[in-house]
Amino acid sequence: MVKKDKESDKSESSAIISESMIRDKIYTIRGQRVMLDADLAVIYGYETKAFN
Repeated sequence: MVKKDKESDKSESSAIISESMIRDKIYTIRGQRVMLDADLAVIYGYETKAFN
């Protein structure tokens, strides 16, 4: 059995992103659904330059 400490529980719960937040970040441009690299960076916890 693996025990989790309280700190790891906090990081896991704060990493959950609501579906509505993601939907708000999807834009339709010229008939295509897209997400900005800055929004993806926030969601995945990377810097924007990692996507470029």
